[in-house]
Amino acid sequence: MNKVGRTAVVVGLLAIGAAVAYYVIAGGSGPTTTQKADEAPPPVTTKLATGLPRLVDLGAGKCIPCKMMAPILEELKKEYAGRLKVEFIDVWVNPEAGKPYGIKLIPTQIFYDAAGKERFRHEGFMAKEDILAKWKELGFDFNAASKT
Repeated sequence: MNKVGRTAVVVGLLAIGAAVAYYVIAGGSGPTTTQKADEAPPPVTTKLATGLPRLVDLGAGKCIPCKMMAPILEELKKEYAGRLKVEFIDVWVNPEAGKPYGIKLIPTQIFYDAAGKERFRHEGFMAKEDILAKWKELGFDFNAASKT
């Protein structure tokens, strides 16, 4: 098989994997009647306003990119304790917990302000530096706070 053929096979397998992940996350129900498949979900305002900005990572313990996120989330949890709340929700272990967030694939990171309002959403792996840069862009500079 030539390089183009192998690339096509890999792309096809990735598409199938994404479809399976969506099916599992959506509970096998597909898109709801109030949301089109290509439409972004409405922002989720959480009932749990912690008084701290909050990062929610929705993923699964056995998903490779999610496994790559785990040490980053732990670092953020420890380094910014008292300034940032970091949560992980395993949507394969508990699919019901992921449904209110309207995610399409995992991992998905959702950034909430201290009032519980969604400020930003990212799908896929996200490096620690990118997470901190996004928080800074949103007006939360945790590194500046740690130097004082």
